[in-house]
Amino acid sequence: MSESRGTAPPKRDDSDVRGSAEPTEQEVFDILSNRRRRYALYALLRDETTTIGSLADQIAAWENDCAVADVTSAERKRVYTALQQSHLPKLERTGLISFDPDSGRVDPTDAVEELDFYLEVVGEEQLSWDQYYLGLAAVSAAIVAAVWLDLPPFGAVSPLIWLTVVVGLFGVSAAVHNYRSTGLSDAAEPPEVRRQD
Repeated sequence: MSESRGTAPPKRDDSDVRGSAEPTEQEVFDILSNRRRRYALYALLRDETTTIGSLADQIAAWENDCAVADVTSAERKRVYTALQQSHLPKLERTGLISFDPDSGRVDPTDAVEELDFYLEVVGEEQLSWDQYYLGLAAVSAAIVAAVWLDLPPFGAVSPLIWLTVVVGLFGVSAAVHNYRSTGLSDAAEPPEVRRQD
């Protein structure tokens, strides 16, 4: 018989296995499929280091569309319990946060900064950035073709001016895109909360 019979194998710590590896795309989508986890990540992008108590207060305020001071103890407790038992341990397993259950301290890892791309919520009435850039590329290609074919009024203006217009459009678009992406971490509340207004 085996000598190890009746003894459990040593428990493997997921944080040791994952180390500083970033979560996979599937893990990111799984994490972001839950609204409370999204809210927790927004709050951590804004405040960096926090406690589970203040995180619960902020999330409860967003969920109940009220100020943090107006959150009831029942609303706070519901969020606190869910964070402590489920959401924060899951965020920690995927390497997005460091959570100390004893002190209640929650710290984001560097991987959270990479989630801005996924956290941007695009409403039904808005174009996503990939659709926007695809349209801009199509317009630019049409301008180049019109200049090349010397179609009026494109032939009357120097090709260098048209090149400047196209480069300027992409430059301004990239600057706006960068500004809006950076603004996610500075936002007072998640985009999905702001859209309810």
